[in-house]
Amino acid sequence: MILVFSGTGNSRYVAGRIAKVIGDAVLDLNGRLRAPDEPLSLTDSRLVVVSPTYAWRLPRVVEEALRKARCPESVRVWFVMTCGDDIGSAEHYNRKLCADRGFVYMGTAPVVMPENYLAMFDVPDQREAAEIIRRAGPAIDRAAGRIAGEEAFPSPRTGAADRLKSGLVNPAFYALFVRADAFRTTGACIGCGRCAEICPLGNIRLTEGRPSWGKRCTHCMACICHCPKEAIEYGRKTIGKPRYRCVP
Repeated sequence: MILVFSGTGNSRYVAGRIAKVIGDAVLDLNGRLRAPDEPLSLTDSRLVVVSPTYAWRLPRVVEEALRKARCPESVRVWFVMTCGDDIGSAEHYNRKLCADRGFVYMGTAPVVMPENYLAMFDVPDQREAAEIIRRAGPAIDRAAGRIAGEEAFPSPRTGAADRLKSGLVNPAFYALFVRADAFRTTGACIGCGRCAEICPLGNIRLTEGRPSWGKRCTHCMACICHCPKEAIEYGRKTIGKPRYRCVP
């Protein structure tokens, strides 16, 4: 089983490419997170988790879903994490998650994909994004080959900076930045409801034909990047930036 979480399509693309190699089914976590009290039921003895990296760790919503999931004992888990640059010491926390749940940890593989976090960084244009995706191909294929061969991923080298990012910056990021207060719509909004439809946590509702954001936001950027009119902004930080969706 391949379990994927994806806001703008990077991780979904990687999961699909791995699925073609190893022949496993892909279970999309998006939408299933709308009911956090209903645990996932995973029956396979092999689990591949494909997810973006949020502040150098697995997104909290993904970790929480795995901690609550019903799984066979001693399920083997491979983590494939997409990132704009690096994953810090995410492996340490993935290993701990597996130890806490009794999973067999099979390693963490980073895959550099186009940056999509408009709320803080610049994102590539379509041409640049296509080149980054092309360069990611060998890393994806190596990861898929190791999973197909039931091999563990090699442990990445980490240093003090990696531990700092994953251990101290990550909780600060959630405490200071991960909220929906700054999302707003412009006059270009047509009230189509696409943002509410695509939000993996069900955090957006249409009120009098306009979207309103609740408190359960994970900053996946799905709403802002999938708006057909580019009518959503995050404060002033996203004004003028291209929207990104993974289109190989």
